[in-house]
Amino acid sequence: MPKFLEEKLRAEAAAHGMRGRDVAHYVYGTMNNIGAMRGNKETAKGARMDAKHAAKSGGSHPLRNLRHYAHPKRSK
Repeated sequence: MPKFLEEKLRAEAAAHGMRGRDVAHYVYGTMNNIGAMRGNKETAKGARMDAKHAAKSGGSHPLRNLRHYAHPKRSK
């Protein structure tokens, strides 16, 4: 899932005064609605969003997207 988007949405939810499960419903519901996730799985659109953000931020931590290398997609 796009971590940057999750953090941004959590901050927005906190600004609206949400707590607990309301925050989770807000964050993951929004990501499902915009197409970044489908259920609890990241979509191709979400992966592109994450890659684009990582490329734009440039100076981010070098291991930020390590999960893409640690868990490569299986080939059929």
